[in-house]
Amino acid sequence: MSTRYKIKVSYDGTNYSGWQVQPKQRTVQGEIERLLSEMTGEKHVRVESSGRTDTGVHARAQVAHFDLKKPVDPKYFQRGLNAQIDRDIRIMTMEQAAPDFHARFSAVGKEYRYFIYNGLIVPPTKRLYRLQEGRPLDVDRMRIAADLLVGEHDFAPFAANRKVPIKSTVRTIHSFYVRKHGADVALEVQGNGFLYKMVRGLAGFMVHVGMGRLEPEAALEILNHGTRTAKVQTAQPHGLFLWKVFY
Repeated sequence: MSTRYKIKVSYDGTNYSGWQVQPKQRTVQGEIERLLSEMTGEKHVRVESSGRTDTGVHARAQVAHFDLKKPVDPKYFQRGLNAQIDRDIRIMTMEQAAPDFHARFSAVGKEYRYFIYNGLIVPPTKRLYRLQEGRPLDVDRMRIAADLLVGEHDFAPFAANRKVPIKSTVRTIHSFYVRKHGADVALEVQGNGFLYKMVRGLAGFMVHVGMGRLEPEAALEILNHGTRTAKVQTAQPHGLFLWKVFY
């Protein structure tokens, strides 16, 4: 009988083609699965996550699970994983999980954060983790727009079309905060789930509101329109972090 383990993974997505395994591509899931097979001798260990992240997107606390045929000591096995895996991936925690725990289907919500550097010169230490916008952003306008997006809505106009059928594009945003500290602007959004590239669509829209190209009330117009329009631009991936998964 297999034993299920839950891990919390932090990674710098700069040099990865996202989370999900892809042929001939370096991915976070692929690296973890390869190492698990090497360490356990099991032919293939499948790692299931709370959800995919795209190329260049980072994670502070991705959650995943996997099953092993032979039980291991989570504390020492975690050390072994971190000793051998690339330094841009860290297994932050590892513990035995209930047999029915599922990283994706047991989750009840997520928090994403999108970071913007609102200045002309980005410090080198931040360039891989911030969207740069040199023109001044009006965070008060952005906060008005964020408040209008809170609640249950059909967020299809803010998502990208993955060309995969889904049951519903209705999601609930529980909170949406815009915080500014110096030149750093952070968009912090919590919800019960997110559509494909939805957070990056929200971020692109918010930047245009902050620049004055769109009014905050355009958020409601876009939601009521029901389909994607040119008013929604997908922000670059490197400013996005999967911040927390709720269970």
